[in-house]
Amino acid sequence: MHHDTENERTRVAVRAELVERHAVARTWAADHTLWQDDPSECANRLGWLDEPGRVAATAPALLADRTRFRTEGRTHVVWCGMGGSSLFPELLAASPLARTDGLALTVMDTSHPAAVARVAAAHDPATTLYVFASKSGTTLETRSHLDFFTATATGGGAFAVVTDPGSDLEALAADRGWTVWTANPEIGGRFAALSHFGMVAAALVGIDPASLAGSATDLADRCRADHDNPALDLAVFLAAGARTGRDKLTLVTPPALHGLGAWVEQLVAESTGKRGVGLLPVVDEPLAGPDDYGPDRMFVTYGDVVGLAALRAAGHPVFDLGPAAAAALGGELMRWELATAWVGAALGINPFDQPDVEAAKRAAGTVLAGGSPPDAPGDAGALLATLQPGDHVVLQAFVDPTVDTLAALERVRVALRTRLRCAVTVGLGPRYLHSTGQLHKGGPNTGVFLQVVEPGSITVAVPGRGFGFGELLVAQADGDHAALLAAQRRVARVSLADVLALA
Repeated sequence: MHHDTENERTRVAVRAELVERHAVARTWAADHTLWQDDPSECANRLGWLDEPGRVAATAPALLADRTRFRTEGRTHVVWCGMGGSSLFPELLAASPLARTDGLALTVMDTSHPAAVARVAAAHDPATTLYVFASKSGTTLETRSHLDFFTATATGGGAFAVVTDPGSDLEALAADRGWTVWTANPEIGGRFAALSHFGMVAAALVGIDPASLAGSATDLADRCRADHDNPALDLAVFLAAGARTGRDKLTLVTPPALHGLGAWVEQLVAESTGKRGVGLLPVVDEPLAGPDDYGPDRMFVTYGDVVGLAALRAAGHPVFDLGPAAAAALGGELMRWELATAWVGAALGINPFDQPDVEAAKRAAGTVLAGGSPPDAPGDAGALLATLQPGDHVVLQAFVDPTVDTLAALERVRVALRTRLRCAVTVGLGPRYLHSTGQLHKGGPNTGVFLQVVEPGSITVAVPGRGFGFGELLVAQADGDHAALLAAQRRVARVSLADVLALA
């Protein structure tokens, strides 16, 4: 049996470095100098470490809020947020966790006009609570959703916000007499699942936040020493992969943790993908044989899965986290957050900032203000012909995220992986701009980006904004296109039909 000895040697070296730097103790002491001397966007981003204790204390109040909304006749929640404000609520909506007397949850994290119209038509305002979640309070998509639903849900809709204290959104909600949940401002968006950005959603769907917090605290207590530390073990594996060219983190998740992949994807990609380094998470991919994977892959799994033995035998690093239960979800969030922080320390980056996310936002704003759109459509075949070993393909799909379209994009993803023997991911626009978009522009220059922009024929205006959701969608795609080119990335805009033909 062949083993990747370089990877194993690197793991020993990474562990020794992190232990020598007292990474574990310094993290729990909230010592920002583990990552960088400058405290900005680091020292004030460590509140997630002891957030589970605060969540447990606020859980009864959150559950009382749910009961109040149920008593008022609310049966559904439309949760409007992007990136870290939406991916964990989306996970909860699909989770098999036990729930009591909860509201049905729909997550609105797209600016595609057809999707906005569909969600609006499917919900009776008289029985719906509309929640707008934005840490900064200024997220353009979420504020556009707010403008739209407050203007159209005139049949008795109830409104609430989750935001940081002192934001414009808090002031607006207070002025209108809405329910306001203020989150811990010392936590960045992608580390915020165990804060009010995730726990309000948990309470509303009938899951006790205290149970999630308790699971997280249990795992955290196992991660305070240098030995027998499950998060440190994972961090060492991931950092060694990044250092040895195995920077495509392929995560195999069980049904009990359905949806965890997308959350891990945003956490790891946005935290590690900067300054030319980073891990590309590949999630929810059906496992194939060893010949379909290049030497840039590593695998993390929950328990044994058919096909893993062959991958191990072929020399691919495989890390087994053990069998997963839905009840351990809070602990898994904490495990991945700690591991990601320690990967940042090992790679010499600050895992808590997102320097390249703003570039795309600014470019989108320029387009909305009348800037120039991208050049003529690109050639998918010509772009894919530039692939080198270790490169990956990203399908950036600014499309209506229907079940059928998503399934078709998955078929393309698997077909391209098999044909090109490289990692292929799908990013739904504009959602990915708030997560993997950071890695696309700030990580290694190994990505080939096929951008699909299909706003469709439905027009849905954003009240008071001077543009509609279709224009917003296209502007966000244009902005990312410009930011990718500015970062000297390979990108081409192609039609959905051309991409689907690649299958």
